[in-house]
Amino acid sequence: MKWLSVSLLVLILDQASKLLVDAVLALHQPVMLIPSLAITKAYNTGAAFSFLGDASGWQRWFFVGLALLVSVVLLVWLQRLKASERRTALALALILGGAVGNLVDRVIYGHVIDFIDVYYGSWHWPIFNVADSAITIGAGLLLLDALFGEHRDTEGK
Repeated sequence: MKWLSVSLLVLILDQASKLLVDAVLALHQPVMLIPSLAITKAYNTGAAFSFLGDASGWQRWFFVGLALLVSVVLLVWLQRLKASERRTALALALILGGAVGNLVDRVIYGHVIDFIDVYYGSWHWPIFNVADSAITIGAGLLLLDALFGEHRDTEGK
């Protein structure tokens, strides 16, 4: 389970960055870093792209339960991988770390702290965080592995 160290690193980076942003920035007040990139503290009670963000509060526990279920599935999947399946293990570890990072926020605060604000002119991508980035990279690695990975025929042909 050496890949859990990757998950732990994601979790630590995610939580440390969120604590820092939450402590020093005002809500919705952007701090420009470079053109098209700012740090803007936002609270998201929904999921990706604020899905269900305007619901009455039930979504908090729905997403907590979903994250717990996904985390258990990812742990079991990681345990069953062969040593040679390093790209898949890295992908799952990134997704697990990100899922747990956002899970911690939901349990403690009732929302996820987002702060990475990518924009062009007046167009803004939904604000995200380190956990979201790890989940996205992990999903991308899984997709690459599914499309281009080396797969052995299980029937011995």
